[in-house]
Amino acid sequence: MNQPNEGMGQRLQIGEGYISGNISIFLAMLAQGAVLCFHYPEYLTTPEFREVYTGESMKVLLMGVIVASFFFATLSFLLSHRKKRAVIGIVISALAVTGGGFDVQARAVEQTQWHLGLDWLLLDLLLLAVIFVPIEMAFPKNKQQSRFHAEWRTDLVYFVISHLFIQFFGVITQAPAKLLFGWMGLAPLQHWVQNLPFVLEFLLALLVTDLFQYAAHRLFHSHVYLWRFHSVHHSTQAMDWLAGSRTHFVDIFVTRSISFIPLYVCGFSEITFSAYILFVSIHAVLIHANTSINFGWLRYLLVTPQFHHWHHCEDPAHYGKNFAIHFPLIDWVFGTYYLPGNEWPAATGVREGSYPKGYLKQLTHPFSKSPFDTSLDAAETSSR
Repeated sequence: MNQPNEGMGQRLQIGEGYISGNISIFLAMLAQGAVLCFHYPEYLTTPEFREVYTGESMKVLLMGVIVASFFFATLSFLLSHRKKRAVIGIVISALAVTGGGFDVQARAVEQTQWHLGLDWLLLDLLLLAVIFVPIEMAFPKNKQQSRFHAEWRTDLVYFVISHLFIQFFGVITQAPAKLLFGWMGLAPLQHWVQNLPFVLEFLLALLVTDLFQYAAHRLFHSHVYLWRFHSVHHSTQAMDWLAGSRTHFVDIFVTRSISFIPLYVCGFSEITFSAYILFVSIHAVLIHANTSINFGWLRYLLVTPQFHHWHHCEDPAHYGKNFAIHFPLIDWVFGTYYLPGNEWPAATGVREGSYPKGYLKQLTHPFSKSPFDTSLDAAETSSR
């Protein structure tokens, strides 16, 4: 097997141990992280999330992941002429076993002032990979796009950071909502919302938050300085299941704050809020995925990959379309709807912009522009 070209992205080699080797490493790293969660739950797991799962169920899942990692490592070892990936998978899996992977025990967890959401990161990453990697392999929109394109590591870093610091993002995004509306007497409204049937309450939560996010989204596209931050999200030229994670810190703060405002004001129940978070986590990945599935008539009711890919279209002629996150109807009402039959955009990205590679460089990029260098920003936002 030829050595993959990092600059052009790495292509999966069917039947040569490349896929199985990477799967083994991926599962082994998840297992190692899970072992750490069992040993240090106070600091590495999320209190609210711990109530959703049990220690025993996670122990069974951990054992299954370790066994699967060894299986794929063995398969890679047998198929590949180069044993590097197989050996790495075996070593990391062995470390997970040595650390207690087969006999870890759940225990009572003491409350701490801070924690990282490593458990949420591991479970979400495993779930999304199991769902979307096969979908992208079976129904790719861009068949020429490598599974391991040149910037996949950058997008993975965005994914990891946003999940690890879930407590931090939660605190700073709920604070503005409490500051602005915490003093208001909203008990009657909140009581009415919480007494709705779950399905209606959930749909109402999606609709209300989408209206707020639509406004924020258009603001990010129309305001010169805000566009600098949001354009980082649009800079990806390889749309896939990780691409949606490429979001600047400022963008996350503003968007999540605006999303929390209606949820807080209307007093949606905890179960509805949890269902909303789960739905958004999966749906946001879906609409950025490299898949040609157009979902038939459902695409007119719910935002789909085709709809959102047009929002990321590189061609300036199609800028300023499809700002809604969940419901295309909102774009139709405000005159920004665009869905031309079964057509897809030829390319995605920002044609006029130039963006550095790597998480840290992209993090500082919006701040690094000269205050006098606004001509390019103006051209971008006026066309978007």
